Amino acid sequence: MIAIVEIGGHQYKVQNGQTLFVDRQNIQGEKLAFEKVLLVQDATGAVKVGTPVVAGAKVEATLLGEAKADKLIVFKKKRRKGYQKETGHRQKLSRIRIDAITA
Repeated sequence: MIAIVEIGGHQYKVQNGQTLFVDRQNIQGEKLAFEKVLLVQDATGAVKVGTPVVAGAKVEATLLGEAKADKLIVFKKKRRKGYQKETGHRQKLSRIRIDAITA
């Protein structure tokens, strides 16, 4: 099965057994469940499109750990004024594995 699910304001195309990095999840337990499933395609190829979500569909996942994204450099400068500022930022991510997609 393939599904398009909304996690943390972003849309991801997921399937069973897939691992992916998403925005950091504030969940204490190991198991996660995502209810905002926008589209589901089963093994036969039949597609269910939600308006805006598919009723009764759920994606279950396991939290594998946390990581940080690559460093992003933010550089600000105003010409002829002597102003320069350089900062860095690393986004915190959660690594999850998709266990089951139920429609």
